[in-house]
Amino acid sequence: MKNKVNEIQISYKERIPAPFWEKIRASEDAAQMLYEHWNKNTIEVHESFKIVLLNNSNKVKGIYQLSQGGITGTLVDLRILFAVVLKTLSVGIILTHNHPSGKLVPSEADKNLTAKINEAAKLFDVKVLDHLIIVPNGDYYSFADNGIL
Repeated sequence: MKNKVNEIQISYKERIPAPFWEKIRASEDAAQMLYEHWNKNTIEVHESFKIVLLNNSNKVKGIYQLSQGGITGTLVDLRILFAVVLKTLSVGIILTHNHPSGKLVPSEADKNLTAKINEAAKLFDVKVLDHLIIVPNGDYYSFADNGIL
């Protein structure tokens, strides 16, 4: 009996609708795009963590939801995050999550996670351009604009 070997197969197709191909020039561009595409029925109910995948020209390749949690938090698995980044051949990412409470202040956990992802991204030569907190009324907080990233 032969040993069965599993083969890993990677495939990727860019099938992003035209509006996604916007170039991100500032945090406001990203926040507006993300808010427009966030599910308004759940933004006040639970936290979700997403990544915006970017090409070398900062054009959006797609948005991937990594996790969905409870009212006060959600878990992020860095292995899944970087599997998605590498599989899509993205060179830049924007991290984002929502605060159902409407509070535009990053927690220590938010800051620590951002630092951890940023350090890991350097190993893959991927730039973390920002981490945005989106709240139900459409306001946002940018880690980059506030000197945290």
